[in-house]
Amino acid sequence: MQEQIPIYIAAIGPRNTAPAAEIADGWLPVLFSPEHVAEFLPLLADGFARAGEHKSSRDFDIAPTVNVFVCEDLVAARDTMRPFIALYVGGMGSRRQNFYNDVVRRYGFEDAARSVQDLYLDGHTEAAAAALPDALIDAVSLCGPADVVRERLAVFRAAGVGTLIVSPMAWSFDERRDQLRRVAELAG
Repeated sequence: MQEQIPIYIAAIGPRNTAPAAEIADGWLPVLFSPEHVAEFLPLLADGFARAGEHKSSRDFDIAPTVNVFVCEDLVAARDTMRPFIALYVGGMGSRRQNFYNDVVRRYGFEDAARSVQDLYLDGHTEAAAAALPDALIDAVSLCGPADVVRERLAVFRAAGVGTLIVSPMAWSFDERRDQLRRVAELAG
């Protein structure tokens, strides 16, 4: 039996990421781009410093939730991701406050973030999804042919991700199980 139950905090905004490192055992970012992990490291370091000498990155798990769709057709795989990402970037909040839109802007997708949000909040959800740049989809998800997903898994690992929470973008039990099996094999 486990002596301690680990506590993870879901956060993506700068003011919430540091406290996650200070008081929790792990961090659950959404729309996490491993290429941009350096943006979060000072925030995590600040949280470790506030916790005292007993806490460091060695004691902390970065555990992003990542949508997965392994399929040989990269365009179809990206299109599968579009509605979910558009909802977060465009519809999770107001024009003044949307943490997911903010993080995408910090990743360098300022114009796309603004466009997706405007379209989404004006009720044009399909146009918002279509406005997502392929590079953004590739940065925050695992999608496409097996070799592409395998390479992306290595990028997540190199960024310090200790636990990867995968959410298969499939709609039946058998399809979801197949996606989970495929990503587990690629990660192995």
